[in-house]
Amino acid sequence: MDQRIKFKWWLNYLLFTLLFGVSFGEVRYVLPEEMQRGSVIGNVARDLGLRVTELAARRARVVAEGTSQLCELDTASGSLLISQRIDREELCAQATVCILQYQLLLEDPLQAYSLVLDIADINDNSPVFAAGEINLDLVESTVLGRRFPLESAHDPDLGINSVREYKLSPNDHFALEMSSQINGNAYPELVLKKALDREAQAEHVLKINGIDGGNPVRSGTASIHIRVLDANDNVPVFSQRVYKASVPENSAVGTVIAKLNATDLDEGVYGEITYSFSHLSDKTGGVIEMNPQSGEVRVTGLIDYEEASTHELDVQAKDGGGQASHCKLIIDVIDVNDNKPVIEIKSASANVAEDSKPGTMVALINIYDLDTGSSGRVTCTISDNVQFKFVSEVKNYYMLVTDGLLDRELQPEYNITITATDAGSPSLSSVKVLTIMVNDINDNPPTFTQSEYNANILENQPIGTFVMKVKAEDTDDGSNARILYQISKDSNSEASSFLTINSETGQLFTSRRFDYEQSVHFQIKVIARDGGDPPRSTTCTINVFIKDQNDNTPVVLYPVQTTGFIAEDMVPVEAPRGYLVTKVVAVDADSGHNAWLSYRIIKATRPNLFTVGLHTGEIRTARAFMEDDEPKQTVVVLVTDNGSESLSATATVIIGDGLPVLNELFEFTDESQGNDNLTLYLIIALSTVSSLFIILISAVFYFKLCRRGYVYRSTTASLPVFPTTYCPPSFTDFSRCGTLLKDDRYDSFLTTGSWRGDFRFGSSTDTDTLKKRSAAYQKNTLRRTSTDRASLKVRAGAPHPCFVVK
Repeated sequence: MDQRIKFKWWLNYLLFTLLFGVSFGEVRYVLPEEMQRGSVIGNVARDLGLRVTELAARRARVVAEGTSQLCELDTASGSLLISQRIDREELCAQATVCILQYQLLLEDPLQAYSLVLDIADINDNSPVFAAGEINLDLVESTVLGRRFPLESAHDPDLGINSVREYKLSPNDHFALEMSSQINGNAYPELVLKKALDREAQAEHVLKINGIDGGNPVRSGTASIHIRVLDANDNVPVFSQRVYKASVPENSAVGTVIAKLNATDLDEGVYGEITYSFSHLSDKTGGVIEMNPQSGEVRVTGLIDYEEASTHELDVQAKDGGGQASHCKLIIDVIDVNDNKPVIEIKSASANVAEDSKPGTMVALINIYDLDTGSSGRVTCTISDNVQFKFVSEVKNYYMLVTDGLLDRELQPEYNITITATDAGSPSLSSVKVLTIMVNDINDNPPTFTQSEYNANILENQPIGTFVMKVKAEDTDDGSNARILYQISKDSNSEASSFLTINSETGQLFTSRRFDYEQSVHFQIKVIARDGGDPPRSTTCTINVFIKDQNDNTPVVLYPVQTTGFIAEDMVPVEAPRGYLVTKVVAVDADSGHNAWLSYRIIKATRPNLFTVGLHTGEIRTARAFMEDDEPKQTVVVLVTDNGSESLSATATVIIGDGLPVLNELFEFTDESQGNDNLTLYLIIALSTVSSLFIILISAVFYFKLCRRGYVYRSTTASLPVFPTTYCPPSFTDFSRCGTLLKDDRYDSFLTTGSWRGDFRFGSSTDTDTLKKRSAAYQKNTLRRTSTDRASLKVRAGAPHPCFVVK
């Protein structure tokens, strides 16, 4: 039998499906209640013209508004399946039509289809009498044909499956007839067909069966116990056949809903009326109660409009003789704004890329209100000053989309407050916070803390010496902010090999020893590259300056020191004290303080005969020559630099005497010293002034016309030169050679007043030798950059001459 019933329902289901079909994006299915879990309701994909493969790709799902989820979508087949037990009586009570509304949602793009489930009733409930035993007290004088209403059997099923007929057990005195209420509901009445005789039979026990019209038939039974009494010939009478009342939902317990009134013309026990409900459902039983004596109907629990908007109750008034009458009580529940809007996140992505285009969907939100009317109209807003907005294309469904360009570095996280407010009075609102993280992309290059760095390092430092540390920062996150450093190969290939860099920390180390005398400055470029895909990079410039150390000893340029021969300087025996004999000239390849030279005599044939200038290197007589002085004097001069650990060199000077002096020297001296005549002094003074004036005029013209013949300072600033005092026009500057030239022997001569002033060198017999040695010294010791040459200083009083004869 059960298989035939199911087959019949499935035929009805297919018939309704064909009748309704798919209309304007809505699919309607008619299905019987109590189907097994997993049963197929219908193939949604086929009925809506959708491809089964796109259901999973577009995250298709079935959602309900305010009701439990009783069905689910099988994305593999496109079928709509039963997921929970469906009981029509529990869902819709005794409503004529039981409709469940669902939505089929698809994302990317968002589409919604309406799914309507019409739940058909099946005969799954048997008729039930509220009281298993019905007690009637009838007086024996009851007239024939008197009717006694009985309680109807209650069957939650509808239509043909509800109670269709009643049957009374066979007896002689009573028959069963049907009567209709004002609303058309039928109820049984017990009709007296034969007079009662209490003395003959004081009690009658009957059976009544309520039978429904289902297949198979279901029935319920109650027992009727009739006690024959003395006369009670009046029944209670209600003032109205139908009572209507209304009550706001959420009314306080004890609130009076209505007061029913019935009268009985009998007196005594037969006139005492008791009120009761004929039948109360489980839900209504805990909400409403009736005072059996007064007939007041009160609130005893929570009345919820969303649970039931109307309550229809059968009320019975029964007198003390057992006679009763019935009326209908209809209670309308008034909706109040007692439900806040509901915010349901149907789909949300917790992360969004910062390069997402405006309009990218982040979340799908369902917002609704269980109230009705204006209380059910919902307005939805989100936080201000966020790069998101709501877009709604389907009722009650909102897409949260980006409303501008995102920048993780400015705001890595958004806490979006969603506020839903209804239009009730007073209005209610709900709030939900949706957190969205902005995913980083590599849109920022590394940035150095300085665009240009300056580093100083002493020369001669060992390989691997720490130089400095560069630092770059990247405002991106994760691997996009991981920075690796490297030295650019685009810069000078030789300079880029001078340093190495730690790619992780940016620390720079030397990869060779530096020589200040070869290079004082170089420049490299460092690249900082992040770990993004594709990577971004930036470049900074590093200027490295080599600092000088005192690592070069002084070199004596004059007198030239050669093994086995040293040039001899001649001095006249009549030379007075302070006579300039010669000058020791030395240079130091270092710079700054390290190149400042000092001179002192450490050894001499006659210790008290000569002195040397501390900073000039000029050797002068400390006294006049005596007869017992040796004809040749040897003086050893120590030349030291000014470094923290000074370095030194020695110069050996050989001085011979006996050079004749011109007679005019002494004549001039005697005249200048012995003449006390004032006139002579005036003549000499006038001559001197005139001579000086003539010499000055001649010198100006001479320098104008013959400037190139004078000694000049070379652009090679690392080499010292003699001042013009020691370089007369007969000598040419050769300071670029960096050293004095060696002569095997010099011819010296004296001029008038030579002991008072400077000395002069005669022509050399080996000028070529001087040039060769000058070039060799320049190559080996004085290779400098232009920056180094400009930085060197020559101390006053310590000129560096270098001569060849014109």
